[in-house]
Amino acid sequence: METGSPTANGIAVANAPVSYGAFELTVGIDADVPDGVEVLDEVAAAGYAGIDLGPVGYLGNGSELGERLATRRLGLTGAYLELPYADHDALRGALPGLDAMFDVFDAVAANRVGPPPRPTLADAGSEERRNHPGRAALDPNVGLDADAWRRFGVGLASVVARCRDRGYEPTFHHETGTFVEAPWEIERVLDLTDIGLCLDTGHLLLGGGDPVTAVGAWGSRINHVHLKDARRSVMTDIITDDAPVTAIWSREAFPALGQGDLDGDGVLAALDTIGYAGWLVVEQDTLPRTKERFERAAADQRANRQYLVRRGL
Repeated sequence: METGSPTANGIAVANAPVSYGAFELTVGIDADVPDGVEVLDEVAAAGYAGIDLGPVGYLGNGSELGERLATRRLGLTGAYLELPYADHDALRGALPGLDAMFDVFDAVAANRVGPPPRPTLADAGSEERRNHPGRAALDPNVGLDADAWRRFGVGLASVVARCRDRGYEPTFHHETGTFVEAPWEIERVLDLTDIGLCLDTGHLLLGGGDPVTAVGAWGSRINHVHLKDARRSVMTDIITDDAPVTAIWSREAFPALGQGDLDGDGVLAALDTIGYAGWLVVEQDTLPRTKERFERAAADQRANRQYLVRRGL
C-alpha cells in the first residue's frame, strides 16, 4: 500500500501543523517553531496523504500553497476556526476569518488531492470555560442556559449556511475548554443543527466521553475524524489543580498513538462498521518549549503514521 494515498476503504490519513507544535500560540511567537515548508516536507515524508491548514498563511498563500501541496501530493483536509455562535454581534465581526478560510480553499482547489477540505468549526468558549476545562461532564450547570443554546443554534445554522453557499460542507469540532466539550453538549449541538460532527477522540476522552461508544451513537453524523490519543489522568490533575486549558498542551495530555487511554483498535473497528470514508487526521496537540521537543514532535508523527500502517491504513 502507498501510504501517501487514500486506502481502499476510502479513508485518507492526514496530519496537522499542531502536531508539530505549530499553531496560534506558537507561530510567529516561538523562534523554534519549524517553518511551514519544513512541516509539509515532514508530513509528506512520513507517508501522510494530507494536512490541515493550521494558521492561515503558515503553509503558504494562494497558488503558492496549492503548488506546495501538489508537489508533495498532499491534500488539504480543512481548517479549524472557533466562532462565538451565541453572541451574534461578535459572530458577525468574526465572519471575515471564515471567508478567508474559504478563499484559501478556493485557491488550492485546482490542485486538490483526496477528499475536499472541511471548514472545521468550533465554539469560541469563554474565559471561564478556558480557565476551568473539563468541568461540564461533572457539572452541567457550567454550560449554556436555554436561551444561550437557542442563540447558539441560530448562530451556528447561519455559519453552516454560509459554508454551503461557498460550496463547502462543514463539520463541528468539540473542544476542551469551550461550551462544547462534554458528551451532553455535543448531543445538544447535533440536536440543534444538521451539521456533521468532527469526532476528536482525544478531546472526547478529556471531556468525559468514550470514542468507541460515540462512533456507534453518532455515526450517521460523523463526517470528519481527528484521531488522537489522550491521558485521562492528566485531565484529572488539571481539574484538581484548577489549571487553565493551556495545561492540556504543556502537560502533554495528548501522547503518541498507543501511549494513552484511547482504544485505537476499537475506534478503527467502529469506523469500519459504519463505513466511514473521508479524512482521518492524526493530531497530537503539543506546546513545545525547547528545540529538542519540537524535533521529537516530528519523530512522534512518523511513529503515529506507522501505528496506522500496521493496522492497514
